[in-house]
Amino acid sequence: MKVTVYIATTLDGFIARQDGGLDWLPGSDGESAALDEDYGYVDLMASVDALIMGRNTFEMVYGFGQWSYGDKPVFVASQSLSVLPDDLPSCVQLCSGTPAELVKKMKGLGHQHLYVDGGKTIQAFLRDGLVTELILTRVPVLIGGGIPLFGTLNQDIPFQHVRTQSYPSGLVLSHYRNVLSDADA
Repeated sequence: MKVTVYIATTLDGFIARQDGGLDWLPGSDGESAALDEDYGYVDLMASVDALIMGRNTFEMVYGFGQWSYGDKPVFVASQSLSVLPDDLPSCVQLCSGTPAELVKKMKGLGHQHLYVDGGKTIQAFLRDGLVTELILTRVPVLIGGGIPLFGTLNQDIPFQHVRTQSYPSGLVLSHYRNVLSDADA
């Protein structure tokens, strides 16, 4: 199964401020200039069967007010939530378990390509060696502290560079493939 992480980080490797704030992201202030380019997101979303996101990421996305994933299956990985808000599409559901259990469940549902989002969730999938590709967009800003993308690992995970693309906005997207993965790329 192909498991993709697609996420933006600051130059110093943070995915959010310590309080979860994303005000450093281009477009977070509503300026449309930063939204003129999708940085490969549309193609990624067309290629994935389902998303798994952590509770904190779900709560942030839900707080935006408009569900932006359409009818794509979204699984909210949480040990603490027991119900989701009633106004979500029926394709959004809670799940729990280890990353390996979640991948097994997704395979059983016929999914072949997962997009994993959320700091702790990404770290858990990486720690268990299940991430087959990383697509990182570096935003040219240092914030000095916050929530790091990467955490401790049980072992080194070698990745092969696939490509890097820079954008006029200053953002740099780098795509890496897990060398140990047997997923089709």
